[in-house]
Amino acid sequence: MAAAAIISMVLGLAGPISTLAAHRGPTSKASAVTAAVNLGTAGNFVILSKAGISTTGTTSIIGNIGVSPIAAPAITGFGLIMDRSGTFSTSSRVTGKVYAANCAAPTPTMLTKAVSDMQTAYNDAASRPAGVTELGAGNIGGLILKPGVYKWSSGVTVPTNVTLSGGKNDVWIFQIAGTLNIASGKKVILTGGALAKNVFWQVAGVTSIGATAVFNGNILDKTAITMKSGAVLNGKALAQTAVTLIGNTIK
Repeated sequence: MAAAAIISMVLGLAGPISTLAAHRGPTSKASAVTAAVNLGTAGNFVILSKAGISTTGTTSIIGNIGVSPIAAPAITGFGLIMDRSGTFSTSSRVTGKVYAANCAAPTPTMLTKAVSDMQTAYNDAASRPAGVTELGAGNIGGLILKPGVYKWSSGVTVPTNVTLSGGKNDVWIFQIAGTLNIASGKKVILTGGALAKNVFWQVAGVTSIGATAVFNGNILDKTAITMKSGAVLNGKALAQTAVTLIGNTIK
């Protein structure tokens, strides 16, 4: 404490360094250093689902999408065209390839591995020691969140914009035992060089992204992921059940 006081005096600060966070507004600290979650081969997909991917409206996806162990008929609204190789399909809505378990080899084996890696990543994210628990009783709207691991025993809501503040190598992991809901028109904002690829939302319940909302990060969901009309996802939607889209942009 004496050392902190001396440093504070040198820097011309009013109080000890340990009190600074309390004067920065709604900022929350988590653990100092967090390693990224390894997505394995699931990282080759922007959407990966075990139960199906559906879309209505004008959806635009940059990257590969896939379903397994279910077959291509579970991918609806995309107007799929099978490639001559039989190993993948294409769609005017997807800048990438569309894979399903009934495609020709080696696609089924590749998808089985990707789904396994998705579940391994989910378990990894869920097992990390948390630096902050039950923040805001699940309401994180308006907060500025530093890198680290955050945990909730129930659901999380984002009724107003939330900001993730950190550098390009910093990592956020959010462990959510219930549902995750971001309100229509709201944003998960990245500042200070923070990157969406380093943000992981591990969700046991349904993830719901409201109309025209802008969401950043990789969603690892045990249940379903739903995106309302016009919502944008900068990251990945990796669901152990279904993904439902309505005129969305995913990249």
